[in-house]
Amino acid sequence: MLANRLLLRTESGIRSWAVRLWPLLMLSVFVILLAIIQYGTPHLADNDGYYHMKMGQLIREQGLHINFIWLPMSVLNAQAFYDHHLLYHVYLALFVGDGSPVALLNGAKSAAILMPAMAFTAIWWLLRSREVPWATAWALGLCAISEAFLFRMSVPRAQSASLLVLVLATHVLFTRRYVLLLPLGFIYVWLYNAFPLILALVAAEACAALVTERRINWRAPLYTIIGIALGLVINPYFPADITFIIHHLLPKIGQPETSVGNEWYPYETWRLVENSGASLTLLVLGVFGLGWSGRRFDRITLTSFLLMLLFGIMLLKARRFIEYFPPFALIFAALTVGPLLYEWYTQRKTLAMSSDRFDQAAVWFRRLIPFGIALALGTMLFLSISSSRETMSGTRQSATFAESSEWLRTNTPEGSMVFQTDWDDFPRLFFYNTHNVYLIGLDPTYMQIYDPELYADWVDMTRGKVDNPGASIRDRYGAQYVISDLTHTDFMRKAKNDPLMHEVHRDQYAVVYQIDPKP
Repeated sequence: MLANRLLLRTESGIRSWAVRLWPLLMLSVFVILLAIIQYGTPHLADNDGYYHMKMGQLIREQGLHINFIWLPMSVLNAQAFYDHHLLYHVYLALFVGDGSPVALLNGAKSAAILMPAMAFTAIWWLLRSREVPWATAWALGLCAISEAFLFRMSVPRAQSASLLVLVLATHVLFTRRYVLLLPLGFIYVWLYNAFPLILALVAAEACAALVTERRINWRAPLYTIIGIALGLVINPYFPADITFIIHHLLPKIGQPETSVGNEWYPYETWRLVENSGASLTLLVLGVFGLGWSGRRFDRITLTSFLLMLLFGIMLLKARRFIEYFPPFALIFAALTVGPLLYEWYTQRKTLAMSSDRFDQAAVWFRRLIPFGIALALGTMLFLSISSSRETMSGTRQSATFAESSEWLRTNTPEGSMVFQTDWDDFPRLFFYNTHNVYLIGLDPTYMQIYDPELYADWVDMTRGKVDNPGASIRDRYGAQYVISDLTHTDFMRKAKNDPLMHEVHRDQYAVVYQIDPKP
């Protein structure tokens, strides 16, 4: 009797420790899978990652409020600058090491592995809290349903942190612990300027509650709005944060003539099917599961459906929202197919007690299904991770602009303006050289809104449409130095024929010109 009690206690203790350690195990698995993708290249997956990591270093040196002087001819000039990724930059500050370029690159990779791993673990936790059968397998599916999603999650940008906050907010909504939306709303404002998405979550849950329970949920919107308002007002950059939000968001939604980056344009249909076909299949699977079970929408299921639908529409509008649709499609499919899996397990136990040969054959067939699921999941994981790793291997060299930036740093006056021929060269120039300031960067709208005429003339010059551009670059833009990558051949041809412009440095990535001063 005593031995049995000891055995039972031992088994209970083992289960207890397994439950406690399982989240850490899931996090570790996601870290390993994401590291396989991340280290498909020694470089960073995206230009903006260089800017974000440098900002992390500056926060380590200057504190939360940075004196940002590097884009004086944009809405991010020193008087109006707002760090709309503030908490993410604080997070990156933990990984800067000794501040050398090598340490910053390694730190950026570590940060870009850990943050999405935490977001994926939070999704597993959400599914487990809803008692979804095989929650671990569903969560691992996050690494199998979209190559484009995995690549975006591997970029050292705030999207993965944004997903983490949205998943936590979804759990809060499911459990009706609405007061927690106040700190989440506050944190989201400081983290990323996509914070209006949390209002979309709250609206979806409010609609679901109204439809399924015939009640108006006012607490969730109230707490969320209070949290967002506090985050905007109690902010190191207030009131510049309000002005920036207007400048940053309106061009994307209300001014189609304004220039935006490629990520704001949609995928071609077949390209979306190729890189995210499994997540589209989950949408169909979720709807099928709901119909097969014969259940009506409840509040949680309808909320997850509305969120999936919202992020699906956003993805059709702009490819940058690929970081939201696949995980919420998986959550919806898990919640709707989950009850079918539970019913299937119950039916198998009943059949196991039958003596009928047909029933026994059905039992053995059902026992083979988990192995089939494991094989399919493993195959999809291998293909998706391999594809993402291959995409990662094609990223631009981290050494781009390193040598030319060093030349500018050592041969130009501190604070002197550098004219670039491409707006998205700024992150790398800024990463290697904060000695100079730059004409345009991060988003073309920032200069276009600041001065539309100057922006239009810059576009014409960089495309080689202006003869002898040196005088205009010097007099209108205040720049005596020009840097260009070697692909802007039309501009380089004009520069070569301009008597005021002289090539002073060239390497395998870029060329630097110096313009004669005014006589």
